[in-house]
Amino acid sequence: MSDAALDPAARPAAPAVEQTPLGPADQVNWTKVFLGFGGMVIGQFMAVLDVQIVAASLSQIQAGIGASADEISWVQTIYLLAEVVMIPLTAYLSKMWGTQKFYVAAVIAFIVSSIATGLSTSIEMMIVTRALQGLAGGAMIPAVFATAMTVFPIERRITANVIVGLIVTLAPTVGPTLGGHLTESLGWRWLFFVNVIPGLLVLFLVGRYADFDTGDPKYAKGIDWLGLGLMTAFLLSMQYVLEEGASESWFADDLILWLTVLSVICGAAFIWRQIAYRQPIVSLAPFQDRNFTLGSLMNFVAGMSLYGGTFVLPLFLAQIRGYSPAQVGTTMLVSGLTMFAAAPIAGRVIRAMDLRIGMIIGFTLIALGLSHGVYVTRDWGFQEFMALQILRGLGSMIAMIAASQMSISTMPIALMKDASGLVNLIRNVGGAMGLAILTTIISHMTAYHYIDLVSGVTSASMQAQEMMNGLTSMMTAGGSLSPEAAGRKAFGGMLHRQALTMAFGDAFRFLTLGCVVAALLALFAAPSKPAAPPSGGGSR
Repeated sequence: MSDAALDPAARPAAPAVEQTPLGPADQVNWTKVFLGFGGMVIGQFMAVLDVQIVAASLSQIQAGIGASADEISWVQTIYLLAEVVMIPLTAYLSKMWGTQKFYVAAVIAFIVSSIATGLSTSIEMMIVTRALQGLAGGAMIPAVFATAMTVFPIERRITANVIVGLIVTLAPTVGPTLGGHLTESLGWRWLFFVNVIPGLLVLFLVGRYADFDTGDPKYAKGIDWLGLGLMTAFLLSMQYVLEEGASESWFADDLILWLTVLSVICGAAFIWRQIAYRQPIVSLAPFQDRNFTLGSLMNFVAGMSLYGGTFVLPLFLAQIRGYSPAQVGTTMLVSGLTMFAAAPIAGRVIRAMDLRIGMIIGFTLIALGLSHGVYVTRDWGFQEFMALQILRGLGSMIAMIAASQMSISTMPIALMKDASGLVNLIRNVGGAMGLAILTTIISHMTAYHYIDLVSGVTSASMQAQEMMNGLTSMMTAGGSLSPEAAGRKAFGGMLHRQALTMAFGDAFRFLTLGCVVAALLALFAAPSKPAAPPSGGGSR
């Protein structure tokens, strides 16, 4: 035995049991902790759900408030813009006020803004209330992950992280499902009113049981207002470019071009400010950890896969198959059920092996699932997409949880709140960038495939001539005044639909390749495995 082991002065006194921020682990009232944490989890689910709950019902909202086709997209965009600005601020504000007070304030704001959004009578009113809702939602998302990593002892953290991962992956997937059925059954206003009852439950649970820490008044002094302004300009301009760039032909539009320049300048200035200022509004210290940096990159790709898959599939079902919101929701339910069932499996897999292997398995499963979509045809429906959704759902659970664990596997507890905000921000930015790229791919590749298909339709093509003759005959039988012109128009529509279907295959190919790259990048992380419980658990 070494001298250090014999000399008590040579090493810090170890507690008999593992310590948590709430005290010795065996003296903590875990029922109270789980009730408080459970309330925060429900709040996080609501906040993430509201990103996608309107996805299948935008046309109904548009009709209800008299918005134009261009204006209605802001119902979703403004929520994401506000959310992405608030997420990195959460660590600072929760350290200043304390997790409980900060979370309760966010939930109250979320409930009030949800009611106001449901009562909106114009697009202008809805944009303002959805922005407030996004700010409140962005405050509720990262606090849960930080709590899971700081309040629970080591042996409970994987379970807590599985719950968080389930919410992050499940909520965007069931959003279109729930939204579609709510709209058809009760009307679009209930997409927002539905937050009230669970919101009140969250208020009760968090307000009564989530007394996990106390605020530090020192953070109220010397707030980095310049850093806050630079961050806001950087994130808002970047998010707007990603959301609207594809529809505005990217840099061909002056606003998109100048906002890109503004984003780059403010982003660089913001990073410099956070490094130089004594009390940064967002700490970048977690990026000094190699595993956090790589884990963040994995979360970026996971965000692209999660939000991208949830974007492409409903779009295909609506545009190619003509599904109603409820039918889209029912088809998408497979992913949600798979993720729910996969949560315990994902937890066991991650506990049993190196986190790098977990990420490789997760991203490989996602890639295998999405690769089915590369060969999509216009006849695909529920059954054809089932295997894709099952593999993607299972892989997303494993990859998301493993990437989150990798990010904090070597992270000091003191940096957990900062790390949580950054991880969630990076995941959301990944999702936004994925949507922007996918929108561009579908638009450009549809035009490419259409030109290619049209060039193959010549007078020498017997198949094309037979189809044209058949369509002309149908139009003649239907009483068309100009059957040949109507036949050509119908034939052009068929070619466009086929080109659009092929473009969706290209979108699935992009997502597949992204997951393959992520699986390969996982090999560069430092070996890491979730820590086991302390041997013996301490003396009794």
